[in-house]
Amino acid sequence: MIQELHATHLVDIYSSSFPPQVMIRTDGTADLMKNSIFWWQGQGASLLLLTGDSQPANPDSEYALAEQILDFSSGLGTKEVFTLAAYITGVFVDKPRVFGTASDAALVNNFATYGISLMDSGSITGMNGLVIGIAKLRGMKGTCLLGETSGYVVDAKASKAVLETLLSMINVKVDMANLEKRAKDTEMLIQTIEQQMAGKGLPQEQKPRNTGYIS
Repeated sequence: MIQELHATHLVDIYSSSFPPQVMIRTDGTADLMKNSIFWWQGQGASLLLLTGDSQPANPDSEYALAEQILDFSSGLGTKEVFTLAAYITGVFVDKPRVFGTASDAALVNNFATYGISLMDSGSITGMNGLVIGIAKLRGMKGTCLLGETSGYVVDAKASKAVLETLLSMINVKVDMANLEKRAKDTEMLIQTIEQQMAGKGLPQEQKPRNTGYIS
C-alpha cells in the first residue's frame, strides 16, 4: 500500500529492543532496524501506514512501542486501527481465508459483509494483538485481519487476500498488479513443494499439519 499509494514518509522509530543488526537495502546501503510511519490522504480517507523491519524482542518493549505508535497516531486524529497478521495452519490451501477479531461487537457483527471468518478462541501474539488491545483502552476501534497461510513460505496469496479485504472495508482502491504477480509466484512455489513431498512419499504424519498457530 505504501508503494502503490505513494504515501509520504513521516517518521522512523528506532529501538534497542530490535535485533542487533543492520538491514541491507536494495541500493546496497546499510541501515539500523526500524519501524516507519507513512501518511496518505485520498478522497474520503486518510491513512497512517506502519511498516517495520522487526518487532521488539521482549514484552516490555512491545508494550512501549505499541503505546508510542498509538500516541503518535492519536495525536493526528486516528479513530480506527487495523493490524494485519498471519493465521498459520501448517497446510497449503488454494484460496486463503481471512480471519478476524475486533475490539467491539459492532465491528465483529459486520465481518460477514466482507467474507471474514470470525475467530472465537485463541490469542494473537506480539504487536498485531497489542496494538488493537491498547487502542481499545484508549477508546479507539481496533480490528485484526489474519490471512490463512501454511507458514512455510512468504505467502503473497495470503497477503493479497488480507489486503483485498482491508481495502474493501476502508473503501480505498490500490493497483494490485504487482501483488497478483507475487501471488502467482507463491502458488508456483507451493506446487513445487507439494510435488517434492509427493515424490519423496512422505507419510501423512510427516506432511504439514494444521497447527492453529496465530501470529
